[in-house]
Amino acid sequence: MEQALKKLSVLVVMLILSFTTGAFAEDYLNVPVNGKVTMIDLGAKKCIPCKMMAPILVKLEKAYKGTADILFIDVWENNKPAKRFKIRAIPTQIFFNEQGEEVYRHVGFFDEKSIVAQMTKMGVQEPDLKQ
Repeated sequence: MEQALKKLSVLVVMLILSFTTGAFAEDYLNVPVNGKVTMIDLGAKKCIPCKMMAPILVKLEKAYKGTADILFIDVWENNKPAKRFKIRAIPTQIFFNEQGEEVYRHVGFFDEKSIVAQMTKMGVQEPDLKQ
């Protein structure tokens, strides 16, 4: 029963992620967001490390709302962003400064603490994550 609930919660988070975060296939051209620090996570809804990151991305998207953008792009649904950003493995996180310049790239699972540290390093105020 516990295993089934765990799988269901991951599916719910992935569904939330697909509707609340991220550049969908048609608007990936607007990434990075001009004038804002932006982190994009290029992955897939069915990739295991991507699923593990889903609740982190949902939480951080809410925490950074208005100050920075956290976006998810499913490259299995649309591979054009993978080509544009030269992705070789998923998940890949790319951090852009306010000018839209890539300043940091990470491949693989990236935990919440590390994402927050990178955003802070880029001048974005650390959010209150005690929600």
